[in-house]
Amino acid sequence: MSYAAGVDVGSTQTKAVIVDRHAEIVGRSLISTGADVVAAAQRAYDLALEEAGVEAGRVGGVIGTGYGRYKVEFGDTQVTEIVCHARGAAKMFPGTRTVLDMGGQDTKAIRVQPGGEVIDFCMNDKCAAGTGRFLQSAAAALELHLDQLGPTALRGKRPVEITTTCTVFAESEVLSWLSRGRKVEDILAGVHHSIASRSFGLLKRVGIEDEITFTGGVTRNAAMVAVLEEILGSRLNVSEDSHYMGALGAALFARERASGAATPAGAGGEVA
Repeated sequence: MSYAAGVDVGSTQTKAVIVDRHAEIVGRSLISTGADVVAAAQRAYDLALEEAGVEAGRVGGVIGTGYGRYKVEFGDTQVTEIVCHARGAAKMFPGTRTVLDMGGQDTKAIRVQPGGEVIDFCMNDKCAAGTGRFLQSAAAALELHLDQLGPTALRGKRPVEITTTCTVFAESEVLSWLSRGRKVEDILAGVHHSIASRSFGLLKRVGIEDEITFTGGVTRNAAMVAVLEEILGSRLNVSEDSHYMGALGAALFARERASGAATPAGAGGEVA
């Protein structure tokens, strides 16, 4: 078996990773999931293969993960993203003992053993107030692109207090602060502090142990990284591949499975 693949079908974006026999990333892709989840999974996989310069016939195993993992119709099996993010984080940062995964639909705090085996985890339980979806709502209210949120929030000097626990009301609260004359950067700083505080609560529930690795799409937001590090009093492990941790973990499991290793606990399970 020369290559293995992982496809992480998220609520907002779909990621695919190809690893070689040495478990190193040789191809990756990221696309919007859209309405056709099956097509998104296939497209992401095809793009990752293209980047790797590998034909599908040379891939010995494929595992799907994420909320749409059962839509990876060409996959061999499915593994929950909690297990995959933990494994991917441990591969990228071997000292990882705690993982914070912040995606569009939910946020997860995961405590792991050396090597990435999951000890405990918990997820946000109040709407999407501590997730990337909350940032999308704020961006819509302020008529900003998502890429503008982090740089703008970093300029905030007096963060407002965001009290809503539901994304449905986030836009109204943001507009309320705007109508009171507060600066956009202070409003966004408040939004980031609100999300980070909720994430900190999740981390405390599973137990925080260094090193802490941040995964998911929100890792690209510099303000979120900065606020989390301020609250935690610790630096986060973040890399340009942090968005691909789930797909990487799935690819690593696919590689092991193709080599005869047992499929990890959580394969095919309903935990997302």
